[in-house]
Formats: sequence, C-alpha cells, structure tokens
Amino acid sequence: MQGFWAILMAVPYTLLVTAGAFLIGFILAIPLTFLRRSTMAPVKALAMFIIDLFRGIPPIVWLFLIYFGLPVLKIRFNPIEAGIIGLGVVSAGYLAEIFRGGLLAVHRGQFEACKALGLSGWTSFTRVISPQALRAMLPGLATYFIGLIKDSSIASVIGVTEMVFTATTYARNSPEGIYVFFVAAAVYIGLSVPFGLMARGMESRLQAAGAR
Repeated sequence: MQGFWAILMAVPYTLLVTAGAFLIGFILAIPLTFLRRSTMAPVKALAMFIIDLFRGIPPIVWLFLIYFGLPVLKIRFNPIEAGIIGLGVVSAGYLAEIFRGGLLAVHRGQFEACKALGLSGWTSFTRVISPQALRAMLPGLATYFIGLIKDSSIASVIGVTEMVFTATTYARNSPEGIYVFFVAAAVYIGLSVPFGLMARGMESRLQAAGAR
C-alpha cells in the first residue's frame, strides 16, 4: 500500500515532464513544418536535416547530452528541466511530421479556393486550412502524447523522480519488490486511457462539425 502512495506522489512529475516536452515540441514543430514545406531547396533540406536529427538520436542520448554535456559549456539544467528539453527536442521532430501529414491531407483545391476568394494567408490558414488539417492530425497527436507519457520514464536515468524512478527506488528498499512495478503499470494505464477517450471524443466532434 505504501508503494501505491509513493507512485501516486510521482504522478505530477510524470505529467509535468510529459506536458512540458509536448509543449516545447509543439512550439518548435510549427516553424519546422513551414520550413519543411518551403519551395526553396536549401531551406527545405535544412528543415529535413533538423527533423531527422531530432528523431534519429535516441531520447536517452539527448538527455545525457543536455544534462551531462552542456555543463561543459557552463550551461546547467536541473533533472526536470533537462528531461523536458531533451524529450521536447525529440517531440519536435515527430510532431513536425504529424503537422506536415495533416496539411498534406487537406485537398489542394482548398488552398486554391482561398486564393480565389482573396483571403489573406493568415485567414486562410486559421479559418480554412487548419481546422481541416486538425481532423487529420488529431489521431497522430493523441497517439504521440500517450506514447510520451510512457517515454517520460526515460527521464529517470538523469534523476527525475517520476514513476519509474520512484518505483525503482522503492523496490530496492521495500519487501514489496517487483509488485510496485505492477502498480506503476496500472497507473500508466490509468493516465493513458482517459487521454485516448478524450481524443476520440474530440475527433468525433470535429468530424461531425466538418460534415455540416
């Protein structure tokens, strides 16, 4: 029972790392997406290189580089900050491709119709393109966010006291042993399922709105 409460106390750190990394990834992915769609070959190639770099290096390597490597340059982050930034960098690469896929799902005629109506680029994007792209992106965004909840456990390697770190520490000093990891697994499921249901509900509402 003590193990259960110890895991619950670590849930806020898991959610903090997850939400922070997703937010950083979301913000960085927006300019990367537009650069990736650029008609200028050098700009497009640079964006592709950055996206592949972010996705190609394992998350644990990013965490080590940020937490242990940057202090060489006199740049220091605490474990939570390093965990959020490291996973955020990885998230940017994946979210940029999700965004790009969502924009590609919008029929080209929609872009041409916006130009024919004389709509500004901002109005076209916010009122016409992005709502349609969001319907295509939502399943991918929800799936990635749920995966990020689980990937947040990687931050335990640099000392972030999230659920896996807490479970490991508690298991070493408690007769409950391996059972505390079953508790952690149950809590991960308890966190993931509501987000999945919420995403499905949003997707249904967006599809219904688009059908009208």
